[in-house]
Amino acid sequence: MNSLNNSATWQALAAKSAEFKTPDFSLKALFAGSERYTRFSLVHGELLLDYSKNLLDAEALALLIRLAEERQLKKAINAMFAGEIINETEQRAAHHVALRLPEVQQTSSEVSETLNRLSTLVEKIHTGEWTGHTGKQIKTVVNIGIGGSDLGPAMVVEALRSECLSALSVQFVSNIDPIHMQQALERSNPETTLFIVASKSFTTAETLANANYARRWLLNSGCATDHLNRHFIAVSSNLASALAFGIAEENVYPMWDWVGGRYSLWSAIGLSIALAIGMDKFRQLLAGAHSMDQHFATAEFTDNMPIIMGLLSVWYRSFFDSGSSAVVPYSQSLEKLPDYLQQLSMESLGKRVTRGGESLLVDSGAVIWGTPGTNGQHSYFQLLHQGTSLIPVDFIAVANSNADDAAEQYEQLLANCLAQSLALMEGQKNSAEPHRSSPGSRPSNTLIMKELSPFALGSLLALFELQVFVQSVIWDINAFDQWGVELGKTLATEMLQAFGNEAGRKDLDASSKGLIAQLKHWQRTA
Repeated sequence: MNSLNNSATWQALAAKSAEFKTPDFSLKALFAGSERYTRFSLVHGELLLDYSKNLLDAEALALLIRLAEERQLKKAINAMFAGEIINETEQRAAHHVALRLPEVQQTSSEVSETLNRLSTLVEKIHTGEWTGHTGKQIKTVVNIGIGGSDLGPAMVVEALRSECLSALSVQFVSNIDPIHMQQALERSNPETTLFIVASKSFTTAETLANANYARRWLLNSGCATDHLNRHFIAVSSNLASALAFGIAEENVYPMWDWVGGRYSLWSAIGLSIALAIGMDKFRQLLAGAHSMDQHFATAEFTDNMPIIMGLLSVWYRSFFDSGSSAVVPYSQSLEKLPDYLQQLSMESLGKRVTRGGESLLVDSGAVIWGTPGTNGQHSYFQLLHQGTSLIPVDFIAVANSNADDAAEQYEQLLANCLAQSLALMEGQKNSAEPHRSSPGSRPSNTLIMKELSPFALGSLLALFELQVFVQSVIWDINAFDQWGVELGKTLATEMLQAFGNEAGRKDLDASSKGLIAQLKHWQRTA
């Protein structure tokens, strides 16, 4: 593509952004007309996006839409949905949207077969047909994975806790710190525990270390080696390594190279979700995501939720130097959502070269962070309101609570959500006491779901996935690789060797040598 920042539209956007940076600009003033909310809000199904509290007017929005058209966003959308190779560095498609197709539209026999196998497995475990090595019914499932094999499933299970089957406990272990696995095992019985080893490559160091820990635990508890298959299932594209670990072939569920880890909760990686909420509700989760996919693929750019959200993210990162963005769900059930979105966005957009290998000349990718409201109001909201950085916020609220007999308390939660978005927009002037002043004109989106159901959650997650894709197209970066994490993995292997060798790596820097020496000294004297 032509140089992005030299295009006439980019330059027009840069000039337009200056209008929102003047000392006398007031976002509140843009609400003088009663039509602003109607003009800058969208509804798809039972999900509403209010983007009226953004540094945006009709002209700025038109320029952003023109930018998307010039960057051939529609062509990129069609390529992704067609399963074309859009992950050029790995020569792969990024066709995770195919996992969400309704059964009658599914064109991949592999996907259909895998979903049917998952259905059979889930039924066997729920009915007690699948038992542990002593014949007792499975009561605990421990998902062993990290990154996309952990964050997505763990987030969904927590979000849909009210939908979960009470007879089955589903836990997640990701960290190589043995304390994480020990904590899970303290709550587990080796006779009734099933481990899911979720690793696309089946070479991930953390996952294999924890899987081996689980195997030792079972063996030490009296489980015979030839009965381990009653307690292990793998989800991986590396069948040979799963078999070498000792997992039976019929217990291995496939992943495909066209599904990236951070987009994999819709695949067999979501087995822990299906076990927690049941296969019917897992299919509802897929259906909700497909609904958003269809909206993204067919709606006009001006009425398209993922496109609007993606363009706003580009607007703030590239034209307002906003290197950070907060996600604040006013729902305790969505506690893990910011962590999930952190990986989704930062692994996808944390790139410094274009798809053509040229240096990126504009800012891209923001730090994503957040916690549930109202907790955040008592920690970092001070910086959002009065700090010197412009940090856009995505507020998320659910109209109907799953809590029992707490309607009045729940309305307090919703009132706080709306009040915070209003406070960021309006601000408060106090010339007599400047420390009480808040500048206002701080941008935010507000997303409201009718209820936190599997379908609605699927739509919400697909919305965030797709808005990340929009940003990658505008910046001309590959959203589906993550080469930046490889060096650290390689060096960790070499560093581990240095722990066992006083000489260590010959070219190891003085800092690393000193740190290893101190660690080993304290280990010897503990």
